[in-house]
Amino acid sequence: MTARSTRRPTAASSRIAAAGAIAVAGALLLTGCGDQTDAGGTEESGSAAAPLADKLPQAIRDKGVIKVGSDIAYAPVEFKDESGKTVGIDPDLAAAMGKQLGVTFEFENGTFDTLITGLRSKRYDIAMSAMTDTKERQEGVDADTGKKVGEGVDFVDYFTAGVSIYTKKGDDQGIKTWSDLCGKKIVLQRGTVSEDLAKAETEKCPAGKQIKFESFDNDQQAQTRLRAGGADAGSSDFPVAAYAVKTSGGGKDFELVGEQVEAAPYGIAVAKGNTQLRDALKAALEAVVANGEYKKIMDKWGVADGAVTEVTVNGGK
Repeated sequence: MTARSTRRPTAASSRIAAAGAIAVAGALLLTGCGDQTDAGGTEESGSAAAPLADKLPQAIRDKGVIKVGSDIAYAPVEFKDESGKTVGIDPDLAAAMGKQLGVTFEFENGTFDTLITGLRSKRYDIAMSAMTDTKERQEGVDADTGKKVGEGVDFVDYFTAGVSIYTKKGDDQGIKTWSDLCGKKIVLQRGTVSEDLAKAETEKCPAGKQIKFESFDNDQQAQTRLRAGGADAGSSDFPVAAYAVKTSGGGKDFELVGEQVEAAPYGIAVAKGNTQLRDALKAALEAVVANGEYKKIMDKWGVADGAVTEVTVNGGK
């Protein structure tokens, strides 16, 4: 869901900038929020055969389920296929981790900017939704005000992505960098790094040429507005922007412009103090990396350039 995060403190240049890096793996479908989808789970789930089951908190072992808060409208990270099934990078990783832990990961759809609140209220056990690991989120600080708004979360980091800008195909209007957006309008998803970047960049624009931006509940709504001519550009995480460029209108709607910025880790969010669950997730991911399942998933979705070789906790800066 667009470099999904609060503001990252430093920018990093792109490792990759080609839309063709994303594999076409199903149709990009508009979906609503609020449904619950079962992703993952195998015959081993909930059985003693799972090698890391004893690392989980007993309450979760007893349920056999990890409830996942996710904005399931962010292809290819998580989205609905033509049959309505939740698919993507995160569900595939969750299924592989479920084999190790002996549980099923159940994805529940919600708007991105409410996921940490849902985690805090124990509606979810974890949030897994292309969420960028940042110090602000770790510490429960609002990036705009600098004020403490919660106890924060811990992250188990599993991927790296930057932010990209895209325009209507053949109509880039000379946009290559964020400074080129001064005097123009951009569409993006609420609560993301893209929104933070737009806010920060417009303060640098000349008087009378501020960036106009319109924020939506999900990235697909932003894409629809740009497609209809309601803005000059859109912005989201590179994997998501590249997937939209590859699939929307059969590849005829959008094009990527410029390079990625703000490269940072995606993390699985876990409530502070729930260290046993956090460490169990880390161990499961490490096992998935070690047994080759992680690489297969990255290759399947065409995102190997964002793969990590080491699973870390709270690696965001």
